[in-house]
Amino acid sequence: MAPRPYWKGYLKLSLVTCSVSLTPATTEREKMRFHTVNRDTGNRVRSRYVDAETGKPVDDDDEIRGYEIEDGEYVTFEDEELQAVNLESTRTIDIEQFVPAESIEWIWYDKPYYLMPDDEVAQEAFAVIREAMAETGTVGISRLVLSRRERAIMLQPRVKGIVLWTLRYGDEVRDPQEVFAGLEEKKTESRLVSLIEALVQDLTKPWDPAMVNDPVQKRLQDIIQSKQKKTGKQRKGGKRKQEEQSAPSAEVVSITDALRKSLSQERKKK
Repeated sequence: MAPRPYWKGYLKLSLVTCSVSLTPATTEREKMRFHTVNRDTGNRVRSRYVDAETGKPVDDDDEIRGYEIEDGEYVTFEDEELQAVNLESTRTIDIEQFVPAESIEWIWYDKPYYLMPDDEVAQEAFAVIREAMAETGTVGISRLVLSRRERAIMLQPRVKGIVLWTLRYGDEVRDPQEVFAGLEEKKTESRLVSLIEALVQDLTKPWDPAMVNDPVQKRLQDIIQSKQKKTGKQRKGGKRKQEEQSAPSAEVVSITDALRKSLSQERKKK
């Protein structure tokens, strides 16, 4: 079942416009989620907003958005006031410029979405824009309002569609030169680098999404199934035996010996 669009609007390049829809490229639907439950009754616990000073619950109709200008002092906004300042980028992705695809480093990438034509009429214009970027090795730069916040975005052609990446703001990315400034320059020995290269080659495999599966989720599912079989009663004894991991040896060995041993072990496995 295809996911429902997260956003609908228009993709615009100069005089070319087409209707498009946006869908998150990632999902946490399969991630296990826990609720807070009353231990005595077994009922789910609900949370409510309360006044920070009086401690009394606040009705939904009395909740309003506020921006703190001083400690404990707020400027409040009605929903209509916030909607009135919506920008053009709320409904239209107007491609302002293009840059070489390799010029934007990964650290600027924030969250991915899939962008696709929203109807048959839009497919041709959409395909022309996508193919032009693919042929020129460029990505489009624009802006889009998501969750009431305007974000810089990057449009990247991929397969039959376009991947839309929200980009981090300039003040969100730390300068690596500052972070790594305290590291000393270390001259590496060529023979050690050669051993590492050989180890890398032995461990290199084709990418498979299974490499990043979540073993914790599987263990939790096993525990839940076990609890279901016992009709919700707490298990007595028989705790799940965890895999024993051998502690690192305190013996000091040279990196050369360690690398050679690693290579030998990997080749024996193969």
